Amino acid sequence: MTFIIAIDGPAAAGKGTLSRRIAEDYGFHHLDTGLTYRATAKALLDADLPLDDELLAEEMAREVELAGLDRSVLSVHSVGEAASKIAVMPLVRQALVEAQRAFSKREPGTVLDGRDIGTVVCPDAPVKLYVTASPDVRARRRFDEIVASGIPADYLEILADIIKRDERDMGRADSPLRPADDAHLLDTSEMSIEAAFLAAKSIIDAALKP
Repeated sequence: MTFIIAIDGPAAAGKGTLSRRIAEDYGFHHLDTGLTYRATAKALLDADLPLDDELLAEEMAREVELAGLDRSVLSVHSVGEAASKIAVMPLVRQALVEAQRAFSKREPGTVLDGRDIGTVVCPDAPVKLYVTASPDVRARRRFDEIVASGIPADYLEILADIIKRDERDMGRADSPLRPADDAHLLDTSEMSIEAAFLAAKSIIDAALKP
């Protein structure tokens, strides 16, 4: 039987890095579910199609190939902005949740990270982690990441964007961002990725014991 690890949390909390590390360590398949929304949005942008047609967006969502998601291509700001517009559409969410659930059944195990994995996509996952950090810390991490790549950045602008995104993710009617009732909380505000990984590993190892 497939072992599923569901990891949720706000933007820039470290859940992506942690999820990839866990998947690599356990030999599990990994899916950043946020990229599925970005891939749908990019498909619409590439075809010069409108972003406000829900039926069209749903059609594109059903054609997304989860195995071929390129993080570097999908991480550009314009794609992120477009993704935020289609991510609120119920038909798009339904189509992508179905695809994400199908992915979660891959053997021997899967790690899915996003905003609604433990609450909506995989509510029966044996391990649920909610990875968070203060907005200030998350903004600083994003700022440092952008500057390290040689691109100028404005810390206050990033902080405002993160706060706005939190409000949107937590306040939406369909699948709002929140910890599952049985999720383990990992606050990485003052925690290195190594410390977060070791904390997660102890939780996962306990769940894997027969």
